[in-house]
Amino acid sequence: MPGIDKLPIEETLEDSPQTRSLLGVFEEDATAISSYMNQLYQAMRRIYDAQNELSAATHLTSKLLKEYEKQRFPLGGDDEVMSSTLQQFSKVIDELSSCHAVLSTQLADAMMFPITQFKERDLKEILTLKEVFQIASNDHDAAINRYSRLSKKRENDKVKYEVTEDVYTSRKKQHQTMMHYFCALNTLQYKKKIALLEPLLGYMQAQISFFKMGSENLNNQLEEFLTNIGTSVQNKTGLVSSTWDRQFYFTQGGNLMSQARGDVAGGLAMDIDNCSVMAVDCEDRRYCFQITSFDGKKSSILQAESKKDHEEWICTINNISKQIYLSENPEEIAARVNQSALEAVTPSPSFQQRHESLRPAGQSRPPTARTSSSGSLGSESSSLAALSLDSLVAPDTPIQFDIISPVCEDQSGQAKASGQGGRRTNPFGESGGGIKSETEDSILHQLFIVRFLGSMEVKSDDNPDVVYETMRQILAARAIHNIFRMTESHLLVTCDCLKLIDPQTQVTRLTFPLPSVVLYATHQENKRLFGFVLRTSGGRSESNLSSVCYIFESNNEGEKICDSVGLAKQIALHAELDRRASEKQKEMERVKEKQQKELSKQKQIEKDLEEQSRLIAASSRPNQASSEGQFVVLSSSQSEESDLGEEGKKRESEA
Repeated sequence: MPGIDKLPIEETLEDSPQTRSLLGVFEEDATAISSYMNQLYQAMRRIYDAQNELSAATHLTSKLLKEYEKQRFPLGGDDEVMSSTLQQFSKVIDELSSCHAVLSTQLADAMMFPITQFKERDLKEILTLKEVFQIASNDHDAAINRYSRLSKKRENDKVKYEVTEDVYTSRKKQHQTMMHYFCALNTLQYKKKIALLEPLLGYMQAQISFFKMGSENLNNQLEEFLTNIGTSVQNKTGLVSSTWDRQFYFTQGGNLMSQARGDVAGGLAMDIDNCSVMAVDCEDRRYCFQITSFDGKKSSILQAESKKDHEEWICTINNISKQIYLSENPEEIAARVNQSALEAVTPSPSFQQRHESLRPAGQSRPPTARTSSSGSLGSESSSLAALSLDSLVAPDTPIQFDIISPVCEDQSGQAKASGQGGRRTNPFGESGGGIKSETEDSILHQLFIVRFLGSMEVKSDDNPDVVYETMRQILAARAIHNIFRMTESHLLVTCDCLKLIDPQTQVTRLTFPLPSVVLYATHQENKRLFGFVLRTSGGRSESNLSSVCYIFESNNEGEKICDSVGLAKQIALHAELDRRASEKQKEMERVKEKQQKELSKQKQIEKDLEEQSRLIAASSRPNQASSEGQFVVLSSSQSEESDLGEEGKKRESEA
């Protein structure tokens, strides 16, 4: 019941139905608090027990490491380096065990003790008083019933005295227990917040103290020791084996399978959906490539037998990573991706020199991608590589893989050609130089974290397929030329424009006017990829207008960004319609005002003419009066008006 925070103690003497109803509400609240606090107590008890178990397990680990030098292994000799290393580890783990023990003690004192006290003392007191109050209330009702059944005809003073005394005693007991019960319920309302916050504060303080102790123990010297140990573990063959095993690898759906010689069947080696693959240098071996899972927790380094197999494996795993095998014609799409990546895609000059040595040369057809243990692609699929390519993207279109910063020397020329520019925004919100921000009045401000993949000029901007084709070519070019660097930016969506802002310096890298964004779409399968087409003046083509497609990657927000851009365009459209309607309304008001002025002017002219006619009529009356022998005396004002009337009449006759 809102607005009621306590039970009125003075109402205990009346014991009215309203008081009992209010008491029922407080009893329901006490029951809900008791149930919730019991659940919270169980959860905190699990934390405390788990911390005790962790402390004991850490102490046991330290003890076992100390006893390593006392062990006698049948095939192991005395290794002083290993013993000293484990002794050092045991000291560190022993310190961590001490920290865990201190954390357990602090959790017991600061977290478990307050909530246990509240549960065992306050909540149980409520239950006990409730039972006592119920018993006292029942006794009082029974005494009242006996008093009500006293006979009127046969009065017995002794019985009447006993019953009256019983009513008095039971009513007094009920009033006392009811007051105690009310006080306990009121106290619970004030204690429940403290009882909930106190153990949580104790838990947080204990964790902060634990992390502080850990940071003091794990100093720079220990970090250097751990770094040296990690390096030695990776380099020494005595600790980790660095032998290479020859196995047969094949793909099955979205999995990379391996089968050793002599095995009946293969086993799962790695899940390669949404993985990354790149060529690496490993122990001075040729044709090595590394496969890294999507979450980055697992990676494998494989070595191919030849350069051709090396390129085929990279293309195959790249195709599977994009889940091309789930489409209707995986072989045809794979051939399109590989051929467009190797032949149709021409990188920008800055990347062309950097990856000149990695570009496959002297190949008349794309390498065959192995998608199964025995299957391969035929040469007839190579004719599908240029399907609808020329109608969407020009064959010789360069790709820009990085964003040109507005502080570069050639940015002014690019901004002049594409209508884009960069301006440094003031992070403190001050208006530098009195220049008003373009997006200051915009009602839509949405910020997204994106990574720029690339951009290229396109021939069409009226079909979402041009965005899909651009995504395919840019991703294929990145995979072939081992371009993995992506520029992270903040994409600001407003009703006026789209802005790419540097997250570190808050510099506006690129500005895309919203009316120029004519097309935007999300990848059909990978929803993290999205792109939009910007129509600008000038360009490589002979026409005055050119279209450039920009491709980005976001954190599972591609559809949200496209929806935000669509909302911004709708808001801009409605604002433009409202502006035109307002201008039309103002024009109509101006025309109406002009008509009013013309009408008032016409009325004024008619009024003046009527006044002149009246004056003329008044001036002609004296002549008529003199002919009849009557005289009319005119005042000076009337004579002046008659003169004015005659002048007006002369002007009308002249006109």
